[in-house]
Formats: sequence, structure tokens, C-alpha cells
Amino acid sequence: MTLDRRRFLGLTAGLSAAALTGCSTAATTPSSAPRTGGRLRAAFAGGGAKEVLDPHLANLFVEAARAKAMFDKLADLGDDVAPRPRLAEAWEPGADLTRWRITLRQAAFHDGRPVRAQDVLASYARVLDPKRAFRARSSLALVDLPNSRAVDDRTVEFALTRPFVEFPNAMAAFGAYIVPEGAEDFTTPIGSGPFAFSSFEPGRSTLLKRNPDYWEGAPLLDELEFVIANEESARTNALLGGQVEYAHDLTPTTARGHADGGRMAIHRSPGSAVQAFAMKLDRPPFDDRDLREAMFLLADRPQLVEAVLAGNGQVGNDLFGKGYRHYADLPQRERDLDKAKYLIRKAGAEGLTVALDTSTAAAGMVEAATVFADQVRGSGLTIEVTMGNKDSYWSDVLKNGSLSSFRSGAMPIETHIAQRLLTGSGTNVTKWARPEFDALYEKAVSTSDEAVRAGAYREMQAALHAEGGYLMWGFADWIVGTAPGVGGISTAPANTLDWARFDKVWLG
Repeated sequence: MTLDRRRFLGLTAGLSAAALTGCSTAATTPSSAPRTGGRLRAAFAGGGAKEVLDPHLANLFVEAARAKAMFDKLADLGDDVAPRPRLAEAWEPGADLTRWRITLRQAAFHDGRPVRAQDVLASYARVLDPKRAFRARSSLALVDLPNSRAVDDRTVEFALTRPFVEFPNAMAAFGAYIVPEGAEDFTTPIGSGPFAFSSFEPGRSTLLKRNPDYWEGAPLLDELEFVIANEESARTNALLGGQVEYAHDLTPTTARGHADGGRMAIHRSPGSAVQAFAMKLDRPPFDDRDLREAMFLLADRPQLVEAVLAGNGQVGNDLFGKGYRHYADLPQRERDLDKAKYLIRKAGAEGLTVALDTSTAAAGMVEAATVFADQVRGSGLTIEVTMGNKDSYWSDVLKNGSLSSFRSGAMPIETHIAQRLLTGSGTNVTKWARPEFDALYEKAVSTSDEAVRAGAYREMQAALHAEGGYLMWGFADWIVGTAPGVGGISTAPANTLDWARFDKVWLG
């Protein structure tokens, strides 16, 4: 090994030592025709020593990418963020939308057992266990398990507690993976995905091997290794130094510096990541609607896009899913310092200092917090940027603090609402809880009348725009870098099927 290990460790403090073992110079030839063989090493930000391989606990991007490599869902999201069949070969709703019949494709777990209807029901029962807090639980909460059944080994009939036209979205929900019936120990996980488990060091490395019997065709790679490099600079330097061939979630500044592709190939998914700040509505000071509106009016969105995203993004309007189906095209909110000052005084918040929790858990969040704190100066409020633990950031801000940095990949607007904005949503970081909003959601998802559904979604988004807790200031390109010889990298939006999908990737 010719790598200067000491220099590399100095640059990449979070990268696992395992990643350095047997490292070699990255391929530098142009992408070629697909070929088999080799180990691809992919660097992601991680979650520290508490990381687990339970796919139902997937929350971080690296956990989602690992889960996708080892497991399947019944459906997943296409590039247009609409559901596509996966383990479900087909689905068919009943006339009243309360029963859905799912036909499974012929697939097998890594130990050779076939994927059966009983495995699907057991997986959903595990996600829905009221004693647990799995992320997909809110999306699957409408499944009436006692009245659902396995018609035969390859046919499931789901009974729902109410009509639900968007049930394929629920099957594609983040974390809704199918595991073998009775699976509880995920130290050596068994899935049905394109890669099978080899080894795992929490917070350091996960090594997987090709599943030659994958139902969609064997991967091209022999092995896939996820290595953890929490800092974006660490991932970049690992890629440039030949310790990895794929670096997830790079900044626009890095992309601009390597736009010529000589040392790094840049792959972008335009507008794929929403950048935001989240205000909690259930506690001071943002339980005051006037103060939330003041925050909306203090944000200089074009300046944030220019400063944080190097101009490679779009201005947000405090709503999720720009360009997606059912997105409400409301008047663009703009900075209005005078009105913000008036609202701050009206709320009795003049002179208040508010902590803005942020971390390096996702690219651009710290930079955005710093820029926004500058934008707020002179308004009567003071924003104090507070760095959180990157390993536990997302769970910490779900419970604690009143203002935090937020970032999300793609998902249908229906799923965003179900998982984050209903009274019982599992990741309701803004603590938005409105019975009338919940009722509108029920109206939208329980009708096959497209006009009625579109009207309900628009009404929900109008309420969020007027008085919600998400200050969604921009949509960023999602950027990954690879060694120049890596082929088969998709530019699909983050969280969709083809994002971080390694079974179609090859080493040139």
C-alpha cells in the first residue's frame, strides 16, 4: 500500500480504518461498458457507534442506502417520485379503496427461503408494533392487520381502516422493508436485496457481497463497502486519495472545484434536497404565529441559495416538494424586514435570543444557519447558532430545542405529510398538530375524485404556508462524486429507487 496513511487520517478523522485496508488507487479511466467484478467503496456520513442494520430503523442516508442494498420494499419511488412496483409485482384496489390485493413476484431471501405473503404481513406487523417507534409506522398505520390475510404464498390482501387511494406510497415509505417472518436479530441480517451481508462495524464500515440470485439480476460488483466519513471534506479527500470510489452528499463548492471531471466525476440531481429551518409550534417562542411569520419574512432566500448552494439551487416558498404532484404554487414569499420587525414587537419578542441547532449531519446546514443568523441581525431578534452532535442530531432535534436546521431528500407530498405533519406522525419535528389539517389529509387520501383530492392538498399547503413551522428556503442539487472510471451512477432524486443504488454500478 503506497497511501500516505497518516496524511489521510489527518484529513478524514471519521473514516473507518477498515476503509484503508487494502486500498488502491482509484480508477482514472473514463466510464466504459458495464463490466463485472471488484469492490466499490462508498463514503457516507454515519450515525456513530449506535448504528444498527435493522432496516425498519433506517433514518440516515447511509442507513437507507444499506437497507436498499440488502432488502426490498413492496414498492419504491421512481425518478418522478411516484411509486413503482418492486417485490409487489402488481397491486389492485377494491372499489371502495379499503382493500388492496398485492401480487408478489418470485423472489428469495439470501438464505434461499422464498419471500412469502406471510413475510410481508409479519414485516408490517413489526413496523406497526405500538411499543416501537419505526419511521414507516405512521405511513402504514391505516393497515388493518387482523383483517388482512395471505391469500396464498404470493398474494396478500390488505384490509385498511379507511379508504386510501395513496396506498402504493405507503408501500414505498421510508423504512417499509420486507424481512423474513420472525426476524429480530439484525447482527447478521438476511434480506432479499441485491447484496448480502458480510461484516459490520458500527460507525465504521459495512461490507456486502453480490447476491447472484437477485430477482432483478445479479449486481455487477462483487462487493460493496459502505465506509463512514462524517465530514464532507473527509469524503472528498477519501475520493481524491483513492480510498473510496463514491462520495455521497458533496457541497456545490466541491462540485464547482472539480467540474472538469479530471480527478472526480460529479453527478447532480437538480432540486432534489429541500433546505429548511424547523420551528416547533408546541413551545415558546414559536408557539406565537406572529413570530413564525416574522421568521419567514426575515429569510433572504436568493442570498441563501447564492451563499450556501453557490447558486446551484432554487428558491423555496416554505412548502415541500416543488415540482411534485399536488405542489401548491402559492405567491412567493419574500424578505420584508420592516414587517418582520413589527411582528417581532407584536409578539413581545424584541430583544429575544433564540438558539438555532445545527450540525454537520448534512451538507450545507451549518453554512445556512450562519447566513440566516446574519440576515436576522437588526430585526430585534438574535439567532445564536448551536452545534449539535452529528451522530444523534436528527433524534435530538425531534425532541429538543425550538429551532433547528432541516434537510430532506425526495418523497411524495402525501408521504411528507403523513410522516411529518399529522398529529401522530413519527418524525413531526415542528410539532404541527391540527385536527382540521388531519381531517383534510383524510379527505385527500380517501377519495378517487382527483379534483377533490387536489383541492384538499392545496388547502393543507395554504395552511402550512401561512402558519406552519417549516421555513423551507431552497431546493439544492443533490451531488455525489465518483472516481472517473465508475459507471452506472444515476442522478435520481435522493430517497428514490435509483438514488444510491449500487447493483447497477460498475468499476471501469
